Amino acid sequence: MLQINADYLAAGGNRHPSAADWDITGDVAFGADRNIALWRPQDPDSQGVFQILCGHQDVVNAVKFVPRAPHVLLSGSVDKNLIIWKKDERSGHYTNIQQLHHQDSDNHQSSINCITVASDSTIFASGAADGTVKIWSLDEKYEAFLQQTIVVTPRFFPLALALSPLAGAPNSYVLAVAGTKDIIQIYVRDPAVSTDFRLQATLAGHEGWIRSLEFTTESNDPDSDLLLSSASQDKYIRLWRIHQGKELPAAAPSADPSFGAFLPGKSLSNKAHRFKAQGLDFSATFEALLLGHDDWIYSARWRSGPSGIQLLSASADNSLAIWVPDPATGVWVTTTRLGEISAEKGSTTATGSTGGFWTGLWAPSGKTVISLGRTGSWRLWNYDAQQERWLQGIGISGHTQSITGIAWSKGGDYLLSTSSDQTTRLHAKWKRGSKESWHEMARPQIHGYDLNCIDSLGESQFVSGADEKLLRVFSEPKAVANLLSKLCGIKGSGIEEMPDAANMPVLGLSNKAIDAVEDGEEVLNGNGQGRDAVDPASIVHKSTLDLEQPPSEEHLSRHTLWPEIEKLYGHGYEISTLAASHDGSVIATACKASSIDHAVIRLFETKGWLEVKPPLTAHSLTVTKLRFSADDQYLLSVGRDRQWAVFRRDSDNKLTYTLSESDPKGHSRMILDSAWAPDSSDVFATAGRDKKVRVWAKDEGATTGFTCRSTISETHPVTAIDFLGKMLGDGVAYLAVGLETGFLAVHSVDIKKGFATQMLAVKYPRQDFLSLIFKVDSLTFSQHILKSIESYYTAGLETCSITERGWGIGHGTRNRERRQLIAGLFL
Repeated sequence: MLQINADYLAAGGNRHPSAADWDITGDVAFGADRNIALWRPQDPDSQGVFQILCGHQDVVNAVKFVPRAPHVLLSGSVDKNLIIWKKDERSGHYTNIQQLHHQDSDNHQSSINCITVASDSTIFASGAADGTVKIWSLDEKYEAFLQQTIVVTPRFFPLALALSPLAGAPNSYVLAVAGTKDIIQIYVRDPAVSTDFRLQATLAGHEGWIRSLEFTTESNDPDSDLLLSSASQDKYIRLWRIHQGKELPAAAPSADPSFGAFLPGKSLSNKAHRFKAQGLDFSATFEALLLGHDDWIYSARWRSGPSGIQLLSASADNSLAIWVPDPATGVWVTTTRLGEISAEKGSTTATGSTGGFWTGLWAPSGKTVISLGRTGSWRLWNYDAQQERWLQGIGISGHTQSITGIAWSKGGDYLLSTSSDQTTRLHAKWKRGSKESWHEMARPQIHGYDLNCIDSLGESQFVSGADEKLLRVFSEPKAVANLLSKLCGIKGSGIEEMPDAANMPVLGLSNKAIDAVEDGEEVLNGNGQGRDAVDPASIVHKSTLDLEQPPSEEHLSRHTLWPEIEKLYGHGYEISTLAASHDGSVIATACKASSIDHAVIRLFETKGWLEVKPPLTAHSLTVTKLRFSADDQYLLSVGRDRQWAVFRRDSDNKLTYTLSESDPKGHSRMILDSAWAPDSSDVFATAGRDKKVRVWAKDEGATTGFTCRSTISETHPVTAIDFLGKMLGDGVAYLAVGLETGFLAVHSVDIKKGFATQMLAVKYPRQDFLSLIFKVDSLTFSQHILKSIESYYTAGLETCSITERGWGIGHGTRNRERRQLIAGLFL
């Protein structure tokens, strides 16, 4: 059997304040569409995501570790289900040990939005869009049992929960609930009266939805008061005190508004809400108002350390803030602000804006903080005690919607991926000494349309197609070439002739080449409009382009764009597929079509970027895949009309292809993919929704006449295939087959012995296949499926590594109109 190992996983995070948590063991879990990605931010080797958990049927909204249960993880999703995950001590991987399904009438009947866990026990609560909060308890086997259902009244959807034990009252707990109203409800469990949580107080003051709640103790004293933080869309954070005793706590100190303690012009109520537990008196009072953010606040997280308590807030204003109480006055002030600078707020994605931070997390040590932005990327900051400042470290990134195309560079040095999230990303291996790790090294294209396909034109060019009905050709800038050379050891050619960098004008779709300037050089009228103001997006300093580690999210989105050098027109509908010849001289493209008139294949020559007319005709519906043979003598096309067609290259005019033969009944249902056998223009394979993979070949010595020589039957529609780029042994080809279910198999095809096939490996990746791509030595062969796969099946991810050779997988899913990318690269 073949050895299978994962080398690189990239996943964009879900934009939900509750969709991430940091365990005391150092693992971070975050929602990645319907999956959960696991990452160790403080890993010295910077390996990124190390496992992806699959089990939910829809977007994951809530992820929470259980502090008192080692390596237990809770997750909730739009699919209405709760899943409990447990880490296996031997393998180090998390597995699904229980699923609380919505089909059980006692469980949630709508999207689960938040989960909270008590710090001293295995009691947890979940809130959902059915307007209920459910209280659960884990037994010794970590199986959950429902204890209580709270119907929230007045009716609102819970978006945030916080649960904590009450100091001095054994087995008593306080639960805070908030969401799509501007109030916080306080529920208390008093075992002396009842085992149920009962509503004891309603805290008012916010003027918008509340997105985050969290309790902490004010000190390490066993009788310490509880502090509750609430972050709201009204741009403010409120602190509330839970105090034990009949007497009320001292009023919060007043302060000058510049300290960020109180909101000017507002009447801040300090109404006391009293309740009892275990015969003890408690009160809930307003403590402080924290202002300083300019937009919605999505999360506020506590940290208790040797120097006291700190609060980390994340906001849609593109910033993180760290708050501490002033030792002299007790007034809460901002000591650190991280993230985007104010001058860049409101700018386009291409020039830097992240669209806000959706969550911020503390490391257990308090020496690292991470934050998730709109682009799905995690940013990381480490505290440097010597410099007494936070320094940005190496985060992780990934597409936020499904990958629609992947392509190796011609030398196989880096991988290009393009996605429905309207970005193209370049992935390469960072080499430093004995350590190696994969990272996103550039973001060549940030677009305004969904991107559907991509292929490499050489070491420094690629072409992509989108829903905008045209193709765009991009060329590598000097900044990226130098970065790949310095960090990855990828030596390019013609670097001196390359432009320094590229930028995208505001409201534009075409990347423009720009020159870098020296740090001290003054630039006037940089926007080209004759004004005194300078467009900051049009200026980049040379020092900014010189990096010692993989680029951060800010750098990726601003300084690693590739300039666009050409547009190719001709199609009347969205581009469905493209392929570049191996010699880089011809680009073949097709678009979505429902008639013969549009189901044509257009060829473009890359010397003058002109269309080679007339277009190629054979199909009557959308062409789903185009493939050039290894010697470029043939162009293979397959389509939704169930047929395949082979076009032959003219021996005199290398830019001309003519129809050689076709089979209108190649499959009984639409054909989704095809691949040429290695080092051959006489053998190819096709795959379709009829659950078949067919191998077609010419008779020995024949120049025409492809016939079906072998058929591989699968249990579900086949959505992706690819041949290994070299023969193994005496005429044996390896064929990878990916099914709609996520099933992956590797077959051998003995071309010299009657095309006998044998299954060599069977694996179950985490997701449905949207892409397969083989990489063998310096040869590259790419494949992608343009039709989104809607089905989803749970399984553990593994993939194939074939003895000193490698191959990559891009895979993803679609949930209605919202897609999410999970990409994997395996060597």
